[in-house]
Amino acid sequence: MKTVMNWLAAGVLGLLLTLEAQAAVRIKDITSLQGVRDNQLVGYGLVIGLLGTGDTLRNAPFTEQSLQSMLDSMGVNVRDARLRTRNVAAVVVTANFPAFAQKGSRIDVTVSSLGDAGSLSGGTLIATPLMGADGKVYAVAQGAMTVSGFSEQGDAQSLRAGVATSGLISNGAIVEREIGDSFARLPNLVLELSNPDFKTAVRVADAINAFSRARYGVKLARERDLRSVELRLPGREVNMTRFIAEIEGLAVQPDTPARVVVDERTGTVVIGSNVQISTVAVTHGNLVVRVTEDPYASQPAPFSERGETVVLPHTTIEAEQESGNMSIIGGTDLQTLVSGLNRIGLRPAGVISILQTIKTAGALQADLIIQ
Repeated sequence: MKTVMNWLAAGVLGLLLTLEAQAAVRIKDITSLQGVRDNQLVGYGLVIGLLGTGDTLRNAPFTEQSLQSMLDSMGVNVRDARLRTRNVAAVVVTANFPAFAQKGSRIDVTVSSLGDAGSLSGGTLIATPLMGADGKVYAVAQGAMTVSGFSEQGDAQSLRAGVATSGLISNGAIVEREIGDSFARLPNLVLELSNPDFKTAVRVADAINAFSRARYGVKLARERDLRSVELRLPGREVNMTRFIAEIEGLAVQPDTPARVVVDERTGTVVIGSNVQISTVAVTHGNLVVRVTEDPYASQPAPFSERGETVVLPHTTIEAEQESGNMSIIGGTDLQTLVSGLNRIGLRPAGVISILQTIKTAGALQADLIIQ
């Protein structure tokens, strides 16, 4: 019997450890290194090669001016000509400049129409400089676009699917200037939490310190506030890149606040795992009111001299209310709460109404966020 009890205890402990490991996430998935971030680039350019779906030059004068300037730079003088092409479109090109990007590396760019072009499908972007917030050029984009949507129009009918005036050029920009980010230039190492929380910050610091004590014999982490954890290197001889890689691979179980998010437009309800409801009795009945307007014509008697035909209103109002069963809802975990709501058999709109009422009654022990 003692052997069986030990085997059961070991099995339960293994199950709990497995569940805890499944709930844990890597530090790299919930934090980011302060000072290491993307930068946004933007540029203005022209897309050519469109099959008659480009900008109307009369309605988009900036497209005509850009086309004339481009041709002038190539030695073609069209200043006095009246351009009527529909194969060109003015576009805005955007891209995210990743951290530590070096000269010659490629990045993806997004191309969006600026004028009245009907579609960018089949177009090719002409060399477009991409500038940062400081006005300096960091990359140059060019290439054929990939457009997922389409737009077709006839004399009496049109068909559209997706967005045909925006496209993507994979690896379409070449980096020409480096920002100069470097680990060596960082004043200190600080991990920023994606979802700020005091308990999560403490758990991250404890996990790093447990690893550093076993590996280097010292504590290297200190929680600074609810959104950041400060690190220090164990020594100058330790490679900073390797040290960050080891830290990011550690597993931590983040703490989440008790929160219920409701989207009334789509009827979506998201309930966090720590949400609790004090035991309450709930009933819900739907009231349906129908108002029907059926006007009728009132005609005068035959051979009457002063009578006239008039339209009189006729309104019918009906009300139906479904019976609602009283159910007891309450639980200390998410599964019990969801089972209690499902037992009533409600639609999403009814669940939203009940959650709002329970929050008003003070029985919902969580933040209710309505979008």
